[in-house]
Amino acid sequence: MITCAVFFIPAVTIWLITLPFDKRKVIQQQYTCFWGAFYTWCFPFWRVRVTGRKNISRNKTYVIVSNHQSQLDILLAFNLFKHFKWVSKAEIFNLPFVGWNMYLNRYVRLVRGDKESIEKMMATCEERLREGSSVYICPEGTRSHDGKVKKFKPGAFVLAHKLKLPIVPIAISGTSVALPKYSMNTSGIHNLYLDIMPEVPYEKFAALSVEETSDMVRGIISKRVEELAAMDKRLKSKGPDLVRDNSLDELSA
Repeated sequence: MITCAVFFIPAVTIWLITLPFDKRKVIQQQYTCFWGAFYTWCFPFWRVRVTGRKNISRNKTYVIVSNHQSQLDILLAFNLFKHFKWVSKAEIFNLPFVGWNMYLNRYVRLVRGDKESIEKMMATCEERLREGSSVYICPEGTRSHDGKVKKFKPGAFVLAHKLKLPIVPIAISGTSVALPKYSMNTSGIHNLYLDIMPEVPYEKFAALSVEETSDMVRGIISKRVEELAAMDKRLKSKGPDLVRDNSLDELSA
């Protein structure tokens, strides 16, 4: 909480300085990415492995979707340093400093299970996308209890179809072990994987239904999550030196 208070002071300063000219809060988001990623860099037992940066352009607008294993996913995703707006449950916006900064970034608030809130979330996402801000959604809706990718909810894919935007699938692995659901146990050295896969252009799913698009993207992510988990086991079986090696920040698919 102390570090959040410290980081929030520059966040407010940046918001005030950029208010007249940065409507999309691009600069605010870059600072927030630094704030979030900072914790993953500093924690001594986490090794961040980001792959596929070439698959996402700074100048394009995407519907970004990923699986959701742990609260740690959010901090890991900030290692993208990409301009996007999170879709997040309303409770997080109420947290001191962190939630306040989410308001400064114009992130998208959602009350889960509330029909009116879902409709408002979809309208706000559409507004953000039309202004040129990518939107990041975890379509499982909640964290997976066993690390396996659950069925996706349709919202992200409705937006991609309606606005004819490409979808960027992201696979996250390792966070469910590093910080399990309903637990603060962070013991042991863990690799945290964030794999940015090639975009799925609109042309590839234009003829598909929303459900078919959802299933296709889920299949892409689920397969990669399984591959990353298997690769992590192989790395760890070769000894602790490989697990500790921070130079392995780009791993082959």
